[in-house]
Amino acid sequence: MAAAAATGGQEKQLAPVLLSFFIYNPKLGPKEGEEEKKILFYHPNEVEKNEKIRNVGLCEAIVQFTRTFSPTKPAKSLHTQKNRQFFHEPEENFWMVMVVRNPIIEKHKDGKPVYEYQEEELLDKVYSSVLQQCYSMYKLFNGTFLRAMEDGGVKVLKERLEKFFHRYLQTLHLQSCDLLDVFCGISFFPLDKMTYLKIQSFINRMEESLNIVKYTAFLYNDQLIWSGLEQDDMRILYKYLTTSLFPRHMEPELAGRDSPIRAEMPGNLQHYGRFLTGPLNLNDPEAKCRFPKIFVNTDDTYEELHLIVYKAMSAAVCFMIDASIPPTLEFCRKLDSIVGPQLTVLASDICEQYNINKRISGAEKEPQFKFIYFNHMNLAEKSTIHMRKTPSVSLASVHPDLMKILGDINSDFSRADEDEEIIVKAMSDYWVVGKKSDQRELYVILNQKNANLIEVNEEVKKLCATQFNNIFFLD
Repeated sequence: MAAAAATGGQEKQLAPVLLSFFIYNPKLGPKEGEEEKKILFYHPNEVEKNEKIRNVGLCEAIVQFTRTFSPTKPAKSLHTQKNRQFFHEPEENFWMVMVVRNPIIEKHKDGKPVYEYQEEELLDKVYSSVLQQCYSMYKLFNGTFLRAMEDGGVKVLKERLEKFFHRYLQTLHLQSCDLLDVFCGISFFPLDKMTYLKIQSFINRMEESLNIVKYTAFLYNDQLIWSGLEQDDMRILYKYLTTSLFPRHMEPELAGRDSPIRAEMPGNLQHYGRFLTGPLNLNDPEAKCRFPKIFVNTDDTYEELHLIVYKAMSAAVCFMIDASIPPTLEFCRKLDSIVGPQLTVLASDICEQYNINKRISGAEKEPQFKFIYFNHMNLAEKSTIHMRKTPSVSLASVHPDLMKILGDINSDFSRADEDEEIIVKAMSDYWVVGKKSDQRELYVILNQKNANLIEVNEEVKKLCATQFNNIFFLD
């Protein structure tokens, strides 16, 4: 249980915790006595059977009850004193439910602990987005629920859900979920035209020499530069790469920095390339060429692909090939010999160019403000509030109360069709400004004790001019 440091002598803050997570289909056990058949997955599994049935039945009742008031949009969440339940119907009749315990303040009275549940702390939109991402991530690696039913009925679906969510739920760090989970955006790497063209031509050459490649994505420093995938597929693949796959490979990489360069490279080309998915050692004739499968375009064409992630220094390239063609060790060796040297050169080019641009633009001083920017059209996201994401946490460098205000402003924006601006004076001498303009949203936190509204407005204008000089925001 995540507990914050005790404050005020005896007060302890306990973070929100995942109490249960389950998936059910009411059509699978319609008769009395068959209720258990509805349940496709239930965490924690050790919960007694009757309690599982009772909890699922309660959710069914809530959904049916709210349908009478709003037939097209049933319940999204249920607020109670101790917890909050989130409902999501990703496919017809398949329901996912996530129950989160509210944060608690633990106090001591007469030597006994007293718990105060904070009922208004959790933001519906944030946790509903987390629940939707659970489904998107499952679908990326397994395809839809319906697909599993077609492949082998309820049995196969249950097996796939168990295998996937048993691991995935351990990676949900509910105490650090915030506005970025609502956006689920992509951080793009800023590049000059020449370097971008080099990358473009590298991708074209690779797709030509490795002719079974269907899609390619190129990342540098965990930021996206180029992608051939549909936006929605890329955003969830990007989340998987940056929060799961890349961090898992960080530790061994840092340890092996001084390892000798492969001597066998012809023409003495230095080569740092290696597979992040697939064979560990290409010189081992027994090496397994197993790559994770992903499913994209599931709404229309339904493509099944192998995901090959290959990295050299800070550059990573994802090749996606048709899953009906199993990649051989020979293909992996060919890919390694073609891509490795070129990607190594390209990675150092990008690094050099980036450093030059940084020098020209001058060293960035710690500004008076922090901001989050998101563009709904290309899913571009930029945040100076968050420190580096680790596999477990995306750490925000501002107080949780301020993050909550950002979430509240975002909820207001989603209810309004027009462009608008909201300015909030927080209790702690902070000003929070939200601007929404033509599919773009900007949130700024300023720490200026004695500023007034006009001065705050001027500061935000300056920020828009320096950081977003090519983007039009309302004045």
